[in-house]
Amino acid sequence: MERQTLASSSSSTSGISIISPPPEDAWITTYQKLRPQWQSLSSSNQTVIPIEVSRVNQFDAARLDIEMSAMLKEQLVKVFSLMKPGMLFQYEPELDAFLEFLIWRFSIWVDKPTPGNALMNLRYRDEHAVEARGKVRTGLEGPGLTVFQKIGYCIAMVGGQYIWARLQSFSAFRRWGDTEQRSLARRAWFLMQRIEGFYKAASFGNLLIFLLTGRYRSLIERVLRARLVYGSPNMNRAVSFEYMNRQLVWNEFSEMLLLLLPLLNSSSVKNFLRPFSKNSSSNLEGDEALCPICQATPTTPFVALPCHHRYCYYCLRTRCSATMSFRCPRCSEPVIAMQRHWGSVGNIITQKE
Repeated sequence: MERQTLASSSSSTSGISIISPPPEDAWITTYQKLRPQWQSLSSSNQTVIPIEVSRVNQFDAARLDIEMSAMLKEQLVKVFSLMKPGMLFQYEPELDAFLEFLIWRFSIWVDKPTPGNALMNLRYRDEHAVEARGKVRTGLEGPGLTVFQKIGYCIAMVGGQYIWARLQSFSAFRRWGDTEQRSLARRAWFLMQRIEGFYKAASFGNLLIFLLTGRYRSLIERVLRARLVYGSPNMNRAVSFEYMNRQLVWNEFSEMLLLLLPLLNSSSVKNFLRPFSKNSSSNLEGDEALCPICQATPTTPFVALPCHHRYCYYCLRTRCSATMSFRCPRCSEPVIAMQRHWGSVGNIITQKE
């Protein structure tokens, strides 16, 4: 039995082949074979992936920065409200430059987004470094601005705007555009106008390119290659669309009122609403003695012809001079001339005079 078991075991083991260990340079040869394939695969993945940053967010960030600067300016003006009137108006460009410098110092200079960019989840990125790296997967990658870009941004946004505002106010005060001025002053004025026109045309072209590509909302950002990208992957818009819609509707409504109110005749509106007032009958006789324009007792009373309603001389004279077809607010009759009220005979002044 033992001989049979040994024979069977020997016959079973004889069918198993013993595997020899791999040579020592097997890993090196395998690496050399697979290296070209790995290089081709990695080179194909190093293409620049385009990033779509919301254009609305970028415009909203610029608008919020302007609103923040205006709010700071309003608070600073209240501090100097007890000083001499008109003194702060002389230094308005310096005040604007100081506020812009404060926003730049505590945001861009310390690698932080501006208040508007922070609300819209945006930050500035150095596009030179990104293009040199050659691989971008999301808008979160890429370094911030360099020191040269930060200083250039300050010089352009703060210093450039201040110098241009002061130059415009100085040229307007000296009246460089008048024909009586020297030829050098007129040439400087025309040169300023051409520079301003060229800048506006370039800004308009940059706006069209920005709407097409979504990169560099201003000329300064395009020159410095400072691009706005997302700052955080999980942050939504801080300003809701509902609030923005209400704000846009109110802004459009206020602009419409500012456009239409100067075109309305306040006296005609009052005459239209007078029958609906409660004490219109009791105040009718008192209203007849008052000037219908300034609602005060006429100091130098004149009457309008042909309706013979009493006015202040200066009120009636200025309205007739401003409008050739001026109508009486009380009766809507066209005023042809004006006459002194007291005395049976007075001087008649026609509207053309």
